[in-house]
Amino acid sequence: MSMIKLIGLFALALTSTLAVSEESRTVRIGIEPSYPPFSYKTADGGTAGFDFDIGNAICEQMKVKCVWVDQEFDGLIPSLKVRKIDAILSSMLITSERLKSVDFTQQYYRSMPANLVMKSGSVINNPLVDLKGKKVGVQQGTTNDRFASEVLAPAGVDVVRYGSQGQLFLDLVAGRLDAGLADVVNIYEGFLNTDSGKGFAVVGPDFDDPKYFGDGNGNGIAVRKGDKALLDQLNSAIAAVHANGTCKRLQEKYFKFEVCGN
Repeated sequence: MSMIKLIGLFALALTSTLAVSEESRTVRIGIEPSYPPFSYKTADGGTAGFDFDIGNAICEQMKVKCVWVDQEFDGLIPSLKVRKIDAILSSMLITSERLKSVDFTQQYYRSMPANLVMKSGSVINNPLVDLKGKKVGVQQGTTNDRFASEVLAPAGVDVVRYGSQGQLFLDLVAGRLDAGLADVVNIYEGFLNTDSGKGFAVVGPDFDDPKYFGDGNGNGIAVRKGDKALLDQLNSAIAAVHANGTCKRLQEKYFKFEVCGN
């Protein structure tokens, strides 16, 4: 074989190696971008929010390029399984049910209870009794959906499912729902603290049954079962953004309460 051919083959091999190396430094992250203040679309069509910002900080620690992939929440785990994305960073609560399908990192922020949002002045003492015959909206594929389907629906509650929290809040304002069930942070930041939320309030008890809402493990980043290499990298990066104060800084940007603690 001539020297010219050898040099050509070496160059081709080097180019291929560099391409693979570059590809391996990209992580495709699924996010549902209509869950303020954790993730939402900006006026120019970009994405913003606590999840988006902390995800970029985590990728910076890992020295990889984040490629964000928009997806409705109930499609995130299916997309992960068929390798359309490499990870899910979208305020996904770590639960025993989800751990059957995916592996989770340690929590990157502490979860908050779910609550009902209804017209101001509404009184809910016993949800299983007081919500009977009423329409309660939930975001499809969430822990709230599973709880409502397995606990509220058998008690006579009409559970209505939505692709996003924003759609749910629109129907609540329009009078097509009696109540919405959602994470209390999203209720306040995505609805009550906006003009649309005037005349509505959080009512009734907290919903925090560990069977549905986790056992205190908070919200984690999901990866495919057995993807230990990526899981270990993400865990190291999460620890770093907590240790270097990034999580606290983002907490102060988006919230008026603690989410970065254990």
